Amino acid sequence: MAKQSSVASMLAVAALALLLGASMLALALLLLRAFPARVQSIGVCYGVNGDNLPSASDVVQLYQSNGINLMRIYFPDTNALNALSGSNIGVIMDVPNSDLSSLASDPNAAATWVQNNVQAFPAVSFRYIAVGNEVSGGDTNSILPAMQNVNSALANAGLGNIKVSTAVQSGVTQGFPPSQGSFSQGYMGPIAQYLQSTGAPLLCNVYPYFAYTGNEAQIDLSYALFTSSGTVVQDGSNAYQNLFDALVDTFVSALENAGAGNVGVVVSESGWPSAGGDAATPGNAQTYNQNLINHAGQGTPKRPGPIETYIFAMFNEDQKQGAETERHFGLFNPDKSPAYPINFS
Repeated sequence: MAKQSSVASMLAVAALALLLGASMLALALLLLRAFPARVQSIGVCYGVNGDNLPSASDVVQLYQSNGINLMRIYFPDTNALNALSGSNIGVIMDVPNSDLSSLASDPNAAATWVQNNVQAFPAVSFRYIAVGNEVSGGDTNSILPAMQNVNSALANAGLGNIKVSTAVQSGVTQGFPPSQGSFSQGYMGPIAQYLQSTGAPLLCNVYPYFAYTGNEAQIDLSYALFTSSGTVVQDGSNAYQNLFDALVDTFVSALENAGAGNVGVVVSESGWPSAGGDAATPGNAQTYNQNLINHAGQGTPKRPGPIETYIFAMFNEDQKQGAETERHFGLFNPDKSPAYPINFS
């Protein structure tokens, strides 16, 4: 995306020179420098459920040395927040699911949470507060009121520029092809409409890996890895060559069908495991994640343009619960060496 933007910017300068005359070219160049080319919005999720991981300050340096300018953290991690202060790395910070009930029922609790975890770190570049991650069961009733209370607390603190959302997985949608997408969970409609009223995006965890392994009889591996040679799914005028786009656009259609078509989509998690399950190899993980980085600047058939995307995850987390694959999503080893070659530029 950066190269495409640079080419477009150079063409714009040439046009200005023709219109204004060569004597104005210097002014045009100065204006261009004032508005630098937009770069890809690629971040990485920073999980800490592992042994022998680097210090938070070393992790922030690792992000910076690889040109990663966005991070997601899953709770108010004081070490990470101190390390992020002054780094200019944009941050998604989660409200843990365990806190939803108290924040939903008590605006004062939300104000205290914001004071302790956001206001206390004025040099951190917070982008979004994710009120819950893949919340399920009865706790889903707390998502919207907790979002509302956190949003009000941020506004009262003069931090209304920080958007409040929640992170959901593809199981909250239904329908195929993507244009038929809708929300399968009743609580999502009011959340979508609230996001439309505040201008915040929906945070979506998008995993072609799990869609593929859950239906290998009908989904080709190349479609999941961005390596299909041509269109796999034709949906009206939209042609889908990869499963990632199809999953994202199912969310987009669900938002539209919920009366919230202006809500943006941020891919708050996506990745591929390198071990522990079907098709979980270092080669496939490298192929998926590199292609995801390369693709994020293009957008989807329904939403062309850069998609803010967070790869899961920075490190393998050997202490994480669940299936074996959950412990093998890391891009880097604990000694900060790459788990496999990856280029973020």
